Amino acid sequence: MTTRLSGYHWHIGILLNYHIKKMEFKSLKNIETSFKQLRIFGIVFLCMCTLVTGYSVYSAYDFAEAQRQKIYVLDNGKSLMLALSQDLSQNRPVEVREHVRRFHELFFTLSPDKNAIESNINRALLLSDRSAFNYYKDLSEKGFYNRIISGNINQTIQIDSVVCNLNTYPYQVVTYARQMIIRESNITERSLISSCKLQNSVRSDNNPHGFIIEGFEVKENKDIRVLAR
Repeated sequence: MTTRLSGYHWHIGILLNYHIKKMEFKSLKNIETSFKQLRIFGIVFLCMCTLVTGYSVYSAYDFAEAQRQKIYVLDNGKSLMLALSQDLSQNRPVEVREHVRRFHELFFTLSPDKNAIESNINRALLLSDRSAFNYYKDLSEKGFYNRIISGNINQTIQIDSVVCNLNTYPYQVVTYARQMIIRESNITERSLISSCKLQNSVRSDNNPHGFIIEGFEVKENKDIRVLAR
């Protein structure tokens, strides 16, 4: 009887030991699975934090940039007006063409009046460097302006196009225009092609676009036709 009980207890011990080991194995698997899940959750959480941080930084930078484009103007200490400032680079091609156009209009628009000629030339020279002054001196020494005055001649200019290359600096500009030389008996139409370079400069009342013309050169200036009046 005692032997049977001992055998019974031995079998029970084996079963209990088996179940305990099985439970330990399941516990180990559950712990390993839990660690994997924690790692996955941690990685997902870290990625979400990175995305939120990146979006926050981008939004803050975008907001600051938008605020930088605004100018607040105080009117006599009473009213607050909001003015949006424009990016100057967007208007630069237009300003290049207008600067060159204005220079040619002042430099080549002449009347039989010494003071008017000098006034226009001086204003044009404020927009350019010495290359334009040298061209003016050359014409003056050849008696061109004296013939304008003595012959009672008016000269106007029509700008056909201003071609500028803003991909290189200084900016390369070529101007295509027509001169109309008006005499008492006829009108002479002449072609005018000039080239120059533009350097950025300080804006002022005399130079509102902030450019200086360099290397001014007349490439072509010849008669096209003569019209009787």
